[in-house]
Amino acid sequence: MSRKGAFASILAALVVGAFGGAAATSAIGGRGGQQPGAGEPVAADQVQVAEAQSGAPGSGEPRGTIAPTPPPPSAPSSFADLVERLEPAVVNIQVTKVAGAQNPFAGTPFEDFFRGRPGPRVQGAGSGFVISPEGYIVTNNHVVEDARDVKVTFATGDEYQAKVIGRDPKTDLALIKIEPRAPLPSVTLGDSDSLRVGDWVLAIGNPFGLEGTVTIGIVSAKSRQIGAGPYDDFLQTDAAINPGNSGGPLFNLKGEVVGINTAIVARGQGVGFAIPINLAKALIPQLREEGRVTRAWLGVVVQPVTPALARSLKLPEAKGALVADLVNDGPAARAGMRQGDVIVGFQGKPVEDSSQLPSIVAGVKPGTRAEVRVIRNGRPETLTVTLGRMPDEEAQASLGDDDTSPARAGLALADVPRPLARQLNLPPGRGALVTAIQAGSPAERAGLQPGDVILEVNRKPVSGAQAAIDEMKRAADGDPILLRVAREGGQIYAALEPRPESGQAR
Repeated sequence: MSRKGAFASILAALVVGAFGGAAATSAIGGRGGQQPGAGEPVAADQVQVAEAQSGAPGSGEPRGTIAPTPPPPSAPSSFADLVERLEPAVVNIQVTKVAGAQNPFAGTPFEDFFRGRPGPRVQGAGSGFVISPEGYIVTNNHVVEDARDVKVTFATGDEYQAKVIGRDPKTDLALIKIEPRAPLPSVTLGDSDSLRVGDWVLAIGNPFGLEGTVTIGIVSAKSRQIGAGPYDDFLQTDAAINPGNSGGPLFNLKGEVVGINTAIVARGQGVGFAIPINLAKALIPQLREEGRVTRAWLGVVVQPVTPALARSLKLPEAKGALVADLVNDGPAARAGMRQGDVIVGFQGKPVEDSSQLPSIVAGVKPGTRAEVRVIRNGRPETLTVTLGRMPDEEAQASLGDDDTSPARAGLALADVPRPLARQLNLPPGRGALVTAIQAGSPAERAGLQPGDVILEVNRKPVSGAQAAIDEMKRAADGDPILLRVAREGGQIYAALEPRPESGQAR
């Protein structure tokens, strides 16, 4: 495996305790990346009729057919009453964004003079839904990301200017706020865990700018992974979702929001994806209070349990998350978790697959004492883990969002996982892993890349992410920061220049 491939695998696993990687391809919002390999789409009104056999196969007795099963009594003959009740709380969101900075003099002596010239303004649209009478509205992050102007329109035609309160790119969630002239109709958030495949669902949104469009379908699948990152756990539905539906609600027949419509398979029909509302419910309070999400950290590297592994580990079935490695002195390691343990439960919730664990852990606050059920040597055990704060987010808060930081470098750091340290021939507890780079930041200008490992800051060796942050903060204001960086089997130097003060010429 290449180092880049190994880093991507390790970083995805680290966020279990670590959506931080590439976003899934979506015709809604135009994000680039992977797409799921979907099978043949099934139309919402298509009914599969089973054949009944009047005799055993090969008996020579004739085969007959039975009529399609009629809809259960609970299925309504019309959804009109439900739509009439819900539509007032669904909004159309129109945004104005500025495209990436353009510099027609790049590569000339005039490059610095024109640096930062804004690109052209572009228009975007999406959907959202009101969650409180005072005007809080949930939508997708990709709808409002980098927006200079956000306008909300109701079914009544009322328009409001909105402010972005908080965003979480990793789960593609955003919370915006308007100042209503009167209390607003709002929705009720339901329980996405209680959904079953085959349940009716209803989507309301603004596909292609067609306000108040209603589509009906079923839950086609749950826990669908579409390549959107570590919190990749979508509901799949065949209710029609199109560009402009992003951020809109997916309702059950009780009128409760059970999902947030987010992505589609552009080459198919009847294959749409929604964020489960239970994931959003755990994050919305943080977006409202802090404007960002701080996730808990377990500090383990996990992998799926295959049938062969299940047999060798004396498991009754191939379920759970196998602990392949632990972060040195991380929360799980301090609680006594071991390599080879299989995590089967977390805070009372079953863990049936390793892909579920990041989302479950992310919904818990750092500092929580969590009960983790594991199977060790074929026997069940319960460990109590005091969850930490995810290292890369802690570094991002210190270096990217903190305007008092001398570096203001715009990069996220984490401790180097042991598998990557071994691959790079680094001693344990050496270096700080670069996990993310902010566009236009000093880190990007210095040429740093995700996957780099910072070995020294101003010629002083660093023992982890926090040590690197501390050394950067010790640098004098205005002075460049010299970094020695391990990359692709070699080492390079990079110089971080502090971000200019607001209003300072560049």
